[in-house]
Amino acid sequence: MEPLTTALSPDEEAFRAEVRQFLADKFTPELHAWGARQGGVSAEAAFVRAWRRILYEKGWVAPTWPKAHGGPGWSARQAAIFRYECACAGVPHMMGAAFDLCGPVIMKFGTQEQKDYFLPRMLSGEHYWCQGYSEPQAGSDLAGLQTRAVRDGDDYVVNGSKLWTSHAHEANWIFMLVRTDSSGKRQQGITFLVSPMDAPGIVVRPIISLTGDHEVNQVFFENVRIPVANRIGPENEGWTVAKYLLDHEREGGAFAISPLFVALERIKAQAREAPGDTGGRLADDPAFRRKLAWIEIELTAAKALEDRLARRDLVSPQITAAVAPSIKKLAVSERGQAVSALAMEVLGPYAAADQRAGLGGAASEPPIGPDYALTPTSKYLIGRASTIYAGSSEVQRNIIARAALGL
Repeated sequence: MEPLTTALSPDEEAFRAEVRQFLADKFTPELHAWGARQGGVSAEAAFVRAWRRILYEKGWVAPTWPKAHGGPGWSARQAAIFRYECACAGVPHMMGAAFDLCGPVIMKFGTQEQKDYFLPRMLSGEHYWCQGYSEPQAGSDLAGLQTRAVRDGDDYVVNGSKLWTSHAHEANWIFMLVRTDSSGKRQQGITFLVSPMDAPGIVVRPIISLTGDHEVNQVFFENVRIPVANRIGPENEGWTVAKYLLDHEREGGAFAISPLFVALERIKAQAREAPGDTGGRLADDPAFRRKLAWIEIELTAAKALEDRLARRDLVSPQITAAVAPSIKKLAVSERGQAVSALAMEVLGPYAAADQRAGLGGAASEPPIGPDYALTPTSKYLIGRASTIYAGSSEVQRNIIARAALGL
């Protein structure tokens, strides 16, 4: 089932054909096999660098960027087609800290000098970014952050820590929110800074997930000197920058409906092979078929809603613009968890197998059980956090209530 609510135009059909041919030529069997071993939220850095080098040469490395900043200048529809075809080809989700988050922030709030320096290096892959937002006492309550930056001449001196920092052990740049003033409301006195990860005083300590993966970290800052020139936007106005970035995160490729359709089609194929609880194939089990149908209905409704949000025709353009990122984040994260739970059901007893030796580029063992048993347990466990990161579901519902209901 293709997740398109309206037919493709002739130009869009031609574009899709071009994308499919590119993937057939460049996403080689070796890359496909490597990608199939990725069990995290985002693919490991070595895979990302290899695939993005190919995309960079084609000019497609930043699908949502305008041509003025080195992107392909695609429409939202083209970007959605590209994401869907990549998912069909087996390209895993890749870290979006540069292209979906920091890049758009620099485009909007950065100086010309900052744009000229950072954006080309994001595109080329010279800079690999991580995000410093959450802290031990400030997750969804981001305004409670306590990492401090004190102005000292032409530098800020930063002390504190950031938590759940994806790929911090592999990144060479970090963007972060710091507190530069505590005298006003919590949302005031926050500033947006960027820093190289090799700055003296930065220490990265691993956090091993339930799956045994090392994807997230805690980052410590001890008297780290960051030049004032590395501030994005005005001092003490980082909350405005942060909200803009979070909207991009919630609308970005990590929260897209189309790849979930691809995952569901794979579950259908696997269920035709997996044994049912009462004999026969799982695909023939009435209870499983009801679950499958319900999730497919949910995804179809969510895709229609996603398209309406993109057209800004929900309630009113103003309200839609205010709540679209939160609605989309809710829809994708919650339905994504439902899809991953169904994938676990297909695995049956293989869901309990320890597959860690088969995951990642350094994998040394084949899957335990069928090939499709390798990654679903890892993705299911890690996916439990999708309704927390980028703002919990409760936070999203509060945003929608305030904007749409005037609360």
